[in-house]
Amino acid sequence: MSLSVRLLGTSASRPTVERNVASLSVVREGETLLFDCGEGTQRQMMRYGVSFGLEDIFFTHFHADHVIGVIGLMRTMSLQGRTDRLRLWGPRGALRMLKRAEEFGMDRLSFPLEITELDPDQTVARKDYAIVPFAVDHRGARALGYAVVEEDRKGRFNPDRARELGVPEGPLWGDIHRGRPATLADGRVVEPSELVGLPRPGRKVVISGDTRPTAATVAMARGADLLVHEATFGDEEAGRAVETGHSTAREAAAVARDAEVDTLLLYHFSARYSRDAAELGKEARQCFERTIVGKDGMEIDVPFRQSD
Repeated sequence: MSLSVRLLGTSASRPTVERNVASLSVVREGETLLFDCGEGTQRQMMRYGVSFGLEDIFFTHFHADHVIGVIGLMRTMSLQGRTDRLRLWGPRGALRMLKRAEEFGMDRLSFPLEITELDPDQTVARKDYAIVPFAVDHRGARALGYAVVEEDRKGRFNPDRARELGVPEGPLWGDIHRGRPATLADGRVVEPSELVGLPRPGRKVVISGDTRPTAATVAMARGADLLVHEATFGDEEAGRAVETGHSTAREAAAVARDAEVDTLLLYHFSARYSRDAAELGKEARQCFERTIVGKDGMEIDVPFRQSD
């Protein structure tokens, strides 16, 4: 079951020659979720093969570098004759802001548009997983981070033990794996606990959006397989990070360390680091070794844990 993250824009505030502004996609079993939609996102989607057939866009907040691209994206969808609905999600203020985007510079959309305002911890439930918004701290903005959280999976079924117990291969195996006791022809009852292991955890991907390091992010990212955290500045601009409501790379790494995540992916870099953000990676790895410095177009696969 595939799960991957594609970075479409890794620059903060403005695009540069090397980097577009904020956007990333999460693709799970062929379903695409877009998080933020900065200027030029649709071209990045074309360039890196992200489907325009997506149904959901989640906004972390409504500063221009995270939202302007949705105007052009919706217009292109209309020009392509889209008829399927598009759902836009974001923090309080989403309805007012995104209705403006809908009305700006285009005729009536060819498809239904649904806009939903989310509060922290207002879970968006899907089949086998959920998108969970959480409060972050970005100065001057109502802002959310998001976690994509899969449900636990069934434990492994032990076919060798089933044969030893005389359970015939077929429908009974499926019933037991689904948690139903099975009565055999000789009257014996086989409980699922005899043949099925403990539930196995699903995967978790956490996206910080723009934020200072927060306890809420640590709590939501606890044990995550991947934390995608902004790293707008290096150590030399720590004061600027506080002033603007952003994080340094080292601060993002401290969040990853405290949350005991598997991997940290840094993005949202100030233009001063656009050509080469390697120094930010060095600073982060002094605190958390399993750090990746993001680049536009980078795709990260999120596998199930090896013990599974």
